[in-house]
Amino acid sequence: MDTTTLFQTARQARQVQDIEVAVEAIDAAQKAAPDDPNIATVRALLYYESWRPASDLFVRAAELNPEDMELRRNQALGLQSEGDGPAAMALLERELRVQPFWVEGHRTLARIRLTRAEQGEHDRSFAEACATSGAPLALHLAWFHNAAIARDWDKVHAILENAEHAFPGQPALRAARFYCAAETGDDVSAEAALPGLASMNDPGLDLCRVRFHLRLGQWTEAERCARRHVGSASGAMFWPYLSLIWRLTDNPLAQWLDGAPPYLSVIDLDISTGQLADLADVLRRLHILQAPYPEQSVRGGTQTDRPLFFHPDPAVQAARHKIMDAVRSYVDALPPHDPNHPLLATDRSTLLLDGSWSVRLTDKGFHASHSHVNGWISSAFYVALPDQPGPPPSGHFALGTPPPELGLELSAYQTVEPRPGRLVLFPSTMWHSTIPFDAGERLTVAFDIQRP
Repeated sequence: MDTTTLFQTARQARQVQDIEVAVEAIDAAQKAAPDDPNIATVRALLYYESWRPASDLFVRAAELNPEDMELRRNQALGLQSEGDGPAAMALLERELRVQPFWVEGHRTLARIRLTRAEQGEHDRSFAEACATSGAPLALHLAWFHNAAIARDWDKVHAILENAEHAFPGQPALRAARFYCAAETGDDVSAEAALPGLASMNDPGLDLCRVRFHLRLGQWTEAERCARRHVGSASGAMFWPYLSLIWRLTDNPLAQWLDGAPPYLSVIDLDISTGQLADLADVLRRLHILQAPYPEQSVRGGTQTDRPLFFHPDPAVQAARHKIMDAVRSYVDALPPHDPNHPLLATDRSTLLLDGSWSVRLTDKGFHASHSHVNGWISSAFYVALPDQPGPPPSGHFALGTPPPELGLELSAYQTVEPRPGRLVLFPSTMWHSTIPFDAGERLTVAFDIQRP
């Protein structure tokens, strides 16, 4: 097979998530063309995604693609995933000394520092760069988002003051001020800011508006704002909030959207205790981080950082096959096609993953209420559970509970008792969370299915 065919085979196999075929083809392509920059890049990505050592491959890819800073960032991620966090941080620090306004470099360095539990120092590169003459607005906004995700409101205010001094009158900063006021309960300031934002057409800003109106009990305003995005590329962000609005207003559309009963499936897979134990051993070895990423729902635990189901270990692959068979059965049993429904509107012939990971929770751990805007179907698969989690419903999965910061009086649609080998499937648009448990280890696998 010639080099071009091998490369195309690798790319096509990667696209359909046949990772081992892709790796075999890209290895052959690299042997035939060791200096091809595209082959080197795809090979590094495939090795990273399949849990193979990839940091050195990113070095080679970067040598062949010297202008592609994303390869340097990926090299750092590879070092972090291979257990060398200090080398990952040192690499990004070196690059940032040369390119101090590299936004993604700062963002990645801050995230790596956080996962190493360096809470107080994680964003110092942002601070140093933003204090430099010529620092662009995009860098200030990235630092703002970094602090906002962590809900460090004192720092958020300080960042905004500095940015407003450097870039007075910028619409993006007005929107940031509104977000800060709305999320911290400063209703007067948030309300006063709204008229000045009327001309801004931005999905992220509209999401802030929806959340603000929900907090104030302004259901009509919240619905009008959310409905503007139905059918658009940003629609997935708004369906979870429309669910809340319709439940709060006793609108039958809530049942149409969420199902009556909800589109929840609980499946006890045919997987032995020994298979679960083997899988648990693999997962524990993969949990090398000390803290979760700030944007994740994990509280009191960690999450793995590469596509779990691309790991070649037999225990992982055996679980993947059983789980994907169950997903196919779930999809085949869904109600008929509905072109207006986020779960039922899509073609169902192809099932591909949109991320897969493991979560390890320990004493008092839980998942905050959240939804998955990039997925179609989401999941929880229980591998190992505490012997004594506490009285029910400690540790239970909850579907439909809104984020507590919204202050909404809505109970869960349903809770599910976790059991080893139990798989829970549900639409990605639905709010879901877990209830804290007392003590022990809770080890799960989760994934999203792509919207076809």
